Amino acid sequence: MLIGLQNLEKDFGETVVLKNITANVEPGDRIGIVGENGAGKTTLLRMLCGEYIPDNGELTIVRGVTLGYLEQSSKLDPTLDVYGEMRRAFQPVLDAMARMQVVEKQLTIRPGDETLLEEHARLSAVVDAADGYNMDPQIKKVLSGMAFGPETYEKKVAVLSGGEQTRLRLAKLLLQHPDVLILDEPTNHLDFATMEWLESFLNAYSGAVLVVSHDRYFLDAVCNRIWEVEDQGLTTYKGNFSAYLPQKEMAVTLQQKQHDADVARAAKLEDYIARNLVRASTTKMAQSRRKQLEKMEITEAPKSGVRELKFKFEFDIQPYNELVTIKNLCVKIGTRTLLEPFSMQVLRGERLVIAGPNGTGKSTLMQVLDGRRRPSGGMVRLGAGARASIFEQQQARRVGRVIDAIWDKYPQFSELEVRSHLARFNFRGEDVFKDCAALSGGELARLRFAEIMLERPNLLFLDEPTNHLDIYTRESLTQALMAYEGTLLLITHDRYLMNSLACPILYIEDGKATLYESYDKLMKRGEPAPAVPAEPKAAPKAGYGKEQRRRRAELRNRLKAVEDEIEAIGARIVELENEINSPEVLRDHVLLQEKCDELDDTRFHQTELFEEWEKLLEEQE
Repeated sequence: MLIGLQNLEKDFGETVVLKNITANVEPGDRIGIVGENGAGKTTLLRMLCGEYIPDNGELTIVRGVTLGYLEQSSKLDPTLDVYGEMRRAFQPVLDAMARMQVVEKQLTIRPGDETLLEEHARLSAVVDAADGYNMDPQIKKVLSGMAFGPETYEKKVAVLSGGEQTRLRLAKLLLQHPDVLILDEPTNHLDFATMEWLESFLNAYSGAVLVVSHDRYFLDAVCNRIWEVEDQGLTTYKGNFSAYLPQKEMAVTLQQKQHDADVARAAKLEDYIARNLVRASTTKMAQSRRKQLEKMEITEAPKSGVRELKFKFEFDIQPYNELVTIKNLCVKIGTRTLLEPFSMQVLRGERLVIAGPNGTGKSTLMQVLDGRRRPSGGMVRLGAGARASIFEQQQARRVGRVIDAIWDKYPQFSELEVRSHLARFNFRGEDVFKDCAALSGGELARLRFAEIMLERPNLLFLDEPTNHLDIYTRESLTQALMAYEGTLLLITHDRYLMNSLACPILYIEDGKATLYESYDKLMKRGEPAPAVPAEPKAAPKAGYGKEQRRRRAELRNRLKAVEDEIEAIGARIVELENEINSPEVLRDHVLLQEKCDELDDTRFHQTELFEEWEKLLEEQE
């Protein structure tokens, strides 16, 4: 045994978070900790690491066992570069090496000094224990595994993205080789390649691993035990997450059967007592039954379990079939080309996943597609009747209460209607009066989905929607998206969600967009493809004369003018849609009719411009 937990309890004021927690961590364990957001998983980890002191019970860590803890939001030194931050993991070794140099200089003067020789031996043991002389090869090996190439070594920590910082914090922890690795949601923001490397690393790790994760594929690939934190308690299951699910279902079924049997037996005893207590001939037998009933312990009924989100995305307006048209789209930031020109089309009712390594421009591309960012070249067109809703990867902090986030947009709703709607997203009771500024990432995500459901979009743009959701909410969202009949464009690293949607995947890497027809095809992208006969080279085009050059210049100028006008009209359409949905306009039927008429005219003009743009583009090509 490495760690022992016996009847642990942790309270915060009058709130009991965990109680009667009993479990062990054995050598070689790969333990996945699952539970709803707020169930107490992080609190449990912090007790194990000594950050929280249990209020009751006993926590035993075997002498000499070292722990390494990766928090969700641990900090790095923004003044250091990537390599310098990694060297900090060897700070005791670096200090020992520096002191050894001083001692060695002193030994040249006093070669037989026993005190100096003993100190040198002690310092040398510190360096050897950490394999300090191989410090640089160790650093480079781990950095390489975490997708930090030599060109990133001098990159400042302060300019790293959220995903890059997560990878660097994990890389730094792995250098310390603790006996027990304790990881709190390590897969957040990691791309496919890094997750696969992490899974392989943890499976080969010589110590034990405890990991809080909401990634089903990760839990299946790594874990051999599952700890479920639920209703202040902890239950242990053998096997990975897929093995845990039927065990959990069976345990709940058995508990329900035992509860029903106990209740039935108690009812029979009560009935016998009621019928026989007043009869002289049977009074003693009835009294005996009453003592049995008083001593009887009825098995507690299983809890209602996880409060799954029961929701679905629906829409009212059926849009044009060619809903998202992309032609020669190019995306740049400054002088850096994130995406070379590509063309494709997403039809009504289709789904498309956008995937790729971190930092390749997926979120930037999504902003171009949903209209929040102007393309560097080419065109994105949404078909007539498109009504879009957007979910951003990082939800902006809000002001006001949770209930006001819905009520302000839909003042015609009664308080009961607003609260009933929020309850579908697990905002119950006093939760609806929470200050939005105090909400967690998962709560902000659920609130945004509550808004999207009321917006009734026929086109969804979702950027990493599962990042802050617990494993059960992810399941509910997956089911809702699978049932959605509208059009979906989604950025995700969630392999379970990606596979469940069973749709094409646009993979962005090194500035190129490659379309894979399925998740399986994407996973096999590194395998050699069958040879394809080379197409005959096209004959060289004839040279242009003066008239042709003049016409091409006219086309370029007109194309630019049309693109600018389309962008302006698109912005005006968004403004009109927002105005039409505002409470002031909804209350004034005359103004509402004027706005609707203007919106129809603007969309008609937008269609005309798109037709002209296509003709100009064809002529230019």
